[in-house]
Amino acid sequence: MNIMIFIVALLTGLFASLGLGGGMILIIYLTVFNGTDQLEAQGINLLFFMPIATISLIIHTKNKLIDWKACVPSIVCGAVFAIVGTSLANSLGSSILTKMFAVFIFIIGLKELFSKHTNKQ
Repeated sequence: MNIMIFIVALLTGLFASLGLGGGMILIIYLTVFNGTDQLEAQGINLLFFMPIATISLIIHTKNKLIDWKACVPSIVCGAVFAIVGTSLANSLGSSILTKMFAVFIFIIGLKELFSKHTNKQ
């Protein structure tokens, strides 16, 4: 196994379990370095995310860090819009999705570069 694959999987799992968006690492690796189609990379990312999310959910529930009454509306809306988003992604195609993802990453980078961070303790 290629060491790069191991490092990407480790970082993706670590960042995803911490809620930091590990999928961005995985999608960039798959599309840029592995030559995977954007739509396929997003599907792989979702498959990768499911076990990590399940384990994180179990741990956070065990530590009483989840308010289930507040989560239910998010879960319902997330499920509905996941179906809508999947349909939209399939209709847009990989070329447009790749460009949209690049713009998204660029905007997030600009936001992080120019936003003022306060250290609240």
